[in-house]
Amino acid sequence: MRRSRLVVLVSSLLLAVGTALTGAATAQASSLAATGGYVALGDSYSSGVGAGSYISSSGDCKRSTKAYPYLWAAAHSPSTFDFTACSGARTGDVLANQLTPLSASTALVSISVGGNDAGFADVMTTCVTQSDSSCVSRINTARAYVDSTLPGNLDGVYSAIRSKAPAARVVVLGYPRFYKLGATCLGLSETKRKAINDASDHLNTAIAKRAANHGFAFGDVRTTFTGHEICSGDSWLHSVSWLNIGESYHPKAPGQSGGYLPVLNSND
Repeated sequence: MRRSRLVVLVSSLLLAVGTALTGAATAQASSLAATGGYVALGDSYSSGVGAGSYISSSGDCKRSTKAYPYLWAAAHSPSTFDFTACSGARTGDVLANQLTPLSASTALVSISVGGNDAGFADVMTTCVTQSDSSCVSRINTARAYVDSTLPGNLDGVYSAIRSKAPAARVVVLGYPRFYKLGATCLGLSETKRKAINDASDHLNTAIAKRAANHGFAFGDVRTTFTGHEICSGDSWLHSVSWLNIGESYHPKAPGQSGGYLPVLNSND
C-alpha cells in the first residue's frame, strides 16, 4: 500500500516538473520571439505574389497577408515587423530600397533573391512561347549568369545585411522545383520541364553556397513543395495564367503557408 502511494507521489511530481519545464520552454520561446525585430526582404516569392490578399499600401510590390513573412510575424509577435520584400526585386533593388529597417536590434531576417537577376521571367516566357531548343538555350544563358555574376551580387547583399544587422539570425529561402516529371500534363514538354527544374536546382545550389559562406541558414523549400509541383494534381504553384501573367509560376496561398512558412519556422 505504501509502495503504491509512493509510486503515485513520484509520478505526480514528475508530471508537475515536466509540465513546468514545458511551460518554461514555451514561455522562453515566446520571449525570444518578441525580444527583437523581424525584417522580411526579397523578391516576389517573399512578398507573396500569387497568394492574393495584397496590402493596398504596398502597391506594385504586392505584399500579401498570406505571404510567409506576414504569417510568421502574426504567429510569433516580434517586437517589430518590417515587410520590405517587393515583386520583381533584384539584388540591386534589395540594396537600394529594402535595408533601411535593419539595425542592431534586428533578431531575424528572411530573404529570397537571385531569380530575377538570373532572368527568371524571360526564361519562363521563352520556354512557354518557343521551342524546346530555344528554351534550353535561354536556360543555359541563365545558368552561365548564375555561375559568373550572381555570386558576387549575393555577396554584396549578404554583406550589407550582416553589417546593418550584426546580431540577426539570417535565413535565406530558396526556390521550389516547378514541375512534377513523368506525369501526364498539358502544356510544356517533358524536355522543358526537366530543364526548368534543373535550372532551379542550379540556382538553389549557388544561393545555398553563398549563404553558407556568410554564416546564414539556407531554407530549402524543394522538400516541402515535393508532391505539390505543377502537374502533381495538387499544385501549390500557379501555372501559366494569361489573365494574370505576373502570378504565373508563383506560390499560391497554400505554397506560402505549407511550402515556405514551415521552412522558415525550422530555421528561425
